[in-house]
Amino acid sequence: MPEATYRRALCWIRRDLRLSDHTALAEAAAAAAEVIVAFVYDRPILDALADPDDRRLTFISRSLDELDSGLRSLGSHLVTLQGDPVDLIPRLAEHTGSEAVFASHDDDPYALERDTRVAGALAKDGRSFHSHKDCVVFERREVLSQTGAPFRVFTPYSRAWRALLTPEAVAERISDLARLARAPIPLPGWAYPGNLPLAEVGFRPADLWLEPGETAAHARLRTFATHGLTEYKDRRDFPGEEGTSGLSVHLRHGTVSVRECFRTALAVEGKGAAKWLDELVWREFYHMVLANFPHVVETTFREEYADIEWPGTDGHHDAWENGQTGYPFVDAAMRCFKATGWMHNRLRMVTAMFLTKDLLVDYRRGEAYFARTLLDFELASNNGGWQWSASTGVDAQPYFRVFNPVLQSRKFDPDGSFIKRWCPELEGYDANSVHWPSATGPLEQIAAGCVVGERYPHPIVDHDVQRARAIALFKA
Repeated sequence: MPEATYRRALCWIRRDLRLSDHTALAEAAAAAAEVIVAFVYDRPILDALADPDDRRLTFISRSLDELDSGLRSLGSHLVTLQGDPVDLIPRLAEHTGSEAVFASHDDDPYALERDTRVAGALAKDGRSFHSHKDCVVFERREVLSQTGAPFRVFTPYSRAWRALLTPEAVAERISDLARLARAPIPLPGWAYPGNLPLAEVGFRPADLWLEPGETAAHARLRTFATHGLTEYKDRRDFPGEEGTSGLSVHLRHGTVSVRECFRTALAVEGKGAAKWLDELVWREFYHMVLANFPHVVETTFREEYADIEWPGTDGHHDAWENGQTGYPFVDAAMRCFKATGWMHNRLRMVTAMFLTKDLLVDYRRGEAYFARTLLDFELASNNGGWQWSASTGVDAQPYFRVFNPVLQSRKFDPDGSFIKRWCPELEGYDANSVHWPSATGPLEQIAAGCVVGERYPHPIVDHDVQRARAIALFKA
């Protein structure tokens, strides 16, 4: 055991809700004789959430319950606080006699400003703030072009990323858990020993489509590695199948280490594992873009498209959001999304392109709705995905390539099972007509038990007409 630099330190967890393979915890335990693990229910973030049933808070709360149980099994416990971390973290460090605070990097603009203010407040008291890379393998300016500039295209970025990859880059970060502070930890009245009940945070429990916590994350990763990874490339685009890892939520909240995901992908040979590795690198790419081009949060990555005046209407946006566009694949995706807070990646592309290219609605409106609704919401990936679909972003889909939602439906939901699950009024249509019921005749619609325009809406736009309008908009 190395000699401690500090007598006591705080490990402030945020989007890293686990105990294993945890860089900040490992660094804190290496530097301090005693480590207190703390979490802050960040009111500046929570007060901006409109829904008291926000699923993300249920996922976080239940994950923290498990984390606290893990700490208690080791003779310690979690410390939770509620309020502004800029005030609370320095106060907790002072009260507990912690000489340093360790945390993981977060490149969201709000988080960067928050952490700078926390570090400044700690420094005034003679305490230090240490932030460490954890949610990606390579970050910020670690992967650069030969000219020393951040990449703007994924393929050369991916080549450079892979050239830097070493076993050490994805090695497990092991913490000396013997240095965890012993329970009970003396706390002031404004700090809670354990995880605060969700009701005290102002939220209600919500139903989740997956189990939260580190144990569930590891189980899902093991199952995917054993039963899904080899077929991932062939099955990943079909929303009616269990063809994806389902780990995006766990990666977002850090209940699984991204390094463990990379180690899993690298340990398996074949095109399925190679494709999943590629998708993990895309996630790193978008994090790099956010860190180096923060203007994407407010405007288009590509300056030539910053002044586009999107002519889409509120009515069309609302029909899209509620799954009432008359395009079954789009509607099924949006209804599933509203019910679960999760959306399959193929459907994210289809629905985003439909909003921007068929309905001509500003991508920022769709991006904001996804930000409010996604259980796995990450600013970097959400912004990157929306700007890719809208053709305004880094390495984006060319504006003249517009998905045909009906052809996408026939290709990726060939038997219509996904559509029928989420648009049950269309169950009576056969596998051919369910993709475009408005093309069927009156007798067929009556036989299917769903007359278009009565139980299911007419298409709100003509795809071919809108595609031409979108191309003209970008050319202008």
